[in-house]
Amino acid sequence: MISCFRLKTGSLWIFTISATVVIVLSSLYAQSQARGTTELCGTVRDGSDKPVVSATVFLQAEGQTTPLLAQTDKGGQFSFQDLSQGTYALRVSAAGFAEASFKAISIVEGSKTFDVKLAALESGAASSSTAPQFFDQPQFTVSGMTDTTNLGGHGSGPVVRNREAVEKDVASLGGTSSVASSGSPANAYDLARSYANAGDYARARDQLQTLLAEHDTAEAHHLLASVDEKLGDSLDAVHEYERAAELDPSESNIFDWGSELLLHHAAEPAIEVFTNGNRLFPRSTRMLIGLGVAEFAAGSDERAFQRLCAASDLNPRDALPYLFMGKIERSENAVSAQVVGRLHRFLTLRPDNAQANYLYAVALWKQNGQNADAQVSARVESLLKNAVRRDPKFAEAYLQLGIVDASQGKAAAAISDFQHAIENQPDLEEAHYRLAQAYRASGKIEQAKAEIDVYQRLAQQSAQDKEREHREIKQFVYSLRDKPATPIQ
Repeated sequence: MISCFRLKTGSLWIFTISATVVIVLSSLYAQSQARGTTELCGTVRDGSDKPVVSATVFLQAEGQTTPLLAQTDKGGQFSFQDLSQGTYALRVSAAGFAEASFKAISIVEGSKTFDVKLAALESGAASSSTAPQFFDQPQFTVSGMTDTTNLGGHGSGPVVRNREAVEKDVASLGGTSSVASSGSPANAYDLARSYANAGDYARARDQLQTLLAEHDTAEAHHLLASVDEKLGDSLDAVHEYERAAELDPSESNIFDWGSELLLHHAAEPAIEVFTNGNRLFPRSTRMLIGLGVAEFAAGSDERAFQRLCAASDLNPRDALPYLFMGKIERSENAVSAQVVGRLHRFLTLRPDNAQANYLYAVALWKQNGQNADAQVSARVESLLKNAVRRDPKFAEAYLQLGIVDASQGKAAAAISDFQHAIENQPDLEEAHYRLAQAYRASGKIEQAKAEIDVYQRLAQQSAQDKEREHREIKQFVYSLRDKPATPIQ
């Protein structure tokens, strides 16, 4: 039986100076039944010892820039597992409570419990849910541009293209400001917006610059940012999004700033913006998605999946986090148990959804590999057939079904699957390549050669398109600031 002792550390003044937080620590060291397992768990409670539900817990290892995160369950409990031994900082944020933070937590092999008691905000005190601010000024400056022909990630061409496609998908989640009214004269702002809607971006920019000379408002900067992006002035666009977020650090303004950075492959600055945004808006699904995709763009695939899993936990019925898991999954040879579990949950919640069937099938296949036993293979095949039955034009589901059939020696079925994939998406490179392999295995050498020719042509065209895009898309070059961080006012 485990026994605990509690140590009262006293009162701490946290960011909002009118609130005090009493942090109660209980620690124990016990050898885990699974050798080498290191974990930190605990419970978050309020002043009445009631559990705080959906509090966000950040755990950051010493020397690391990006924290792990967890959310408390109905009992106020959280846990971090499979940690590296070392020193960590922990921070807890919840709507209606003063943020609690603690540094220099030593974690060694075994289990450690760390309970936190949050103090409610006093009347009139600011919280991240009512008056958001960046606690730390972003530690980068956009100082120039460069061509990105040799950038965009690591790995094969298809992997790089997938990373860039996912970055664009995140940008599509934004684009609207949450500013209801921030003082811009209605007629002047509406005129600028009408120019922008009509595609007359030069006149819209002139109108907005005139407006901003007299009225420095978040909504005008936000609109000017989108106009600058349309005109190809990406450096100006990111500065305008940044200024909009400074004047009004709303969820949408912060998200649009981060997605603009991500759109131009500035992954590390985007991580910083999305991290701050997640700190301020821990219940924002798209902020966690943005952070996850930024981690993916920076090459941290494991962290990316952690963020997306956390995003899916905020609202399990929201399909977006699962779809982004699937987008990232395409670049991976294997997937973690936590991703497979989340995708299974998606299927359980949406059994008639073609994407849910497809994503879980791919996850199961990658988890077991081509050495999957007959039961797993049959389950994967059934899921994929469900997907194409619910969406007969689902080319990628046909492609995966062909891969499964080919692995089982069903050449004729695989050929039919790949042909269906190509019929629904003629430029699907892998389908042509796989079809060529299936033809060759069936002795159809001429058909195989024709498909290889198509594959090579598509691959070459895709590479040329990406090279041209790299010349057109400007890359942000950033430098760390040496001066201390100060909050945005």
